[in-house]
Amino acid sequence: MEDLILLVYFISLTILFSFGIHGLVMLYYYRKTRHISIPNGEIIGEYPVVTIQLPMFNELYVVERLIKSVCNINYPKDKLHVQVLDDSTDESIQVAENLVKEYQAKGFDIEYIHRTNREGYKAGALKAGLEYAKGEYVAIFDADFVPREDFLMKTIPHFIDNNVGMVQTRWEHLNEDYSFITRAAALALDGHFVMEQQVRNKSGFFINFNGTAGVWRKDCIIDAGNWHADTLTEDLDLSYRAQLRGWRFVFLNDVTSPAELPADINALKTQQFRWTKGAVETAIKILPQVFKSSLPYKIKLECFIHLTSNIVFPFIILVAILNIPLVVIKNTVGGYDGYYTLMSVFVLASISTFMFYMFAQRAIHLDWRRRLLLFPVFLAGSMGFAVNNTKAVLEALINKKTGFERTPKYNIEGEKDQWKNKKYVQKRIHWTVIIELLLAVYYVVGIAISAYYLEIAAIPFQLMFLLGFGTVGWMSLRHALAK
Repeated sequence: MEDLILLVYFISLTILFSFGIHGLVMLYYYRKTRHISIPNGEIIGEYPVVTIQLPMFNELYVVERLIKSVCNINYPKDKLHVQVLDDSTDESIQVAENLVKEYQAKGFDIEYIHRTNREGYKAGALKAGLEYAKGEYVAIFDADFVPREDFLMKTIPHFIDNNVGMVQTRWEHLNEDYSFITRAAALALDGHFVMEQQVRNKSGFFINFNGTAGVWRKDCIIDAGNWHADTLTEDLDLSYRAQLRGWRFVFLNDVTSPAELPADINALKTQQFRWTKGAVETAIKILPQVFKSSLPYKIKLECFIHLTSNIVFPFIILVAILNIPLVVIKNTVGGYDGYYTLMSVFVLASISTFMFYMFAQRAIHLDWRRRLLLFPVFLAGSMGFAVNNTKAVLEALINKKTGFERTPKYNIEGEKDQWKNKKYVQKRIHWTVIIELLLAVYYVVGIAISAYYLEIAAIPFQLMFLLGFGTVGWMSLRHALAK
């Protein structure tokens, strides 16, 4: 039994180490490509027609903010076509419809398209709207975004290259300082955009459309097979199909699109579940095509890492469960000294992860040192989300299909804004919350065991798990019961 526990623990740590150390690969390419700049460019000649699609479902609190900001974009009115793709079932239907009529009266080419069946969810709405899109280019904004006035002026010029199929902008955060939840979410997203998206793009690897705050060439969408609804990440799926067809993507790190971060932890868990499950579904669907392609091996390897990185979550759970038995074995069973010495190398993955986020923050924030003080909280939160995200991974692996559950938005921007008394707050308590709280209790016992055996080096690691599972579980319960 001891041998089995040690073997499973070692394999789990090896997998976590392999994905964690990939941060150093990103840092290598970051340093290698940091002098590469993407010119802004300008629209030459006649302005092309652009369709802006706004997919939404029950967005009562943000629909007005979204439509107003889109209609304030600096672009010739006669070249701008806006589609409000509304699958709503509540009073937000009337709000959206009235806003569309208001802007139609002001001379805007804006139309309201309402579906009642939600077939294909977001992918279905985008595909249905594309049939009537007048633009040569199609910009997409989710309901939590507030696009800047110069968005099209800074993105459309990049399509002068006929091989460019999509231009993605970096997400910025309207309510980053609202709470620890929003600060941690902002830290994670900054790492994704500044390090992963920017570095992969400059290094010639595949990147992905992030579902919003980007512009597609309409011909690229059609050539790649249009939107598919067989995964929960239709954006990632279409991105890979397009790049496998030879289309080039552009990521603009210096062009930002502000958005609202989830302030309710259960809303954040819904978002993370969808992203995690959809990425694994896309990996199962797309990786065979990647491996069969004539792409260079290093690009295939990066595609594999990109699409499968969420597989780490079940192994985080295994490490969490087996860590305490490992402490007992170390202090009651002899003959494994070499094993424990070898495991010390796995700490490099934590250093790699810290450096990854440090460089991301340093690249875009003057107060990056202050922001990095949140890193231990962020890391613990990532561990705490492992139960929620493991469920997503396992469902994807067994091909269990679930509907597209959108992330609720509440128009939270300042400290005085509240979400607790609004519609869409998730009141159900999922069974995963019970597991999170049980794991927190498990680690209270584990820390006591480590203290008994004077395994002081194990306690900080165990405290991270206790903080992660305990905080996520407790806040999930608290937010679900909030009045």
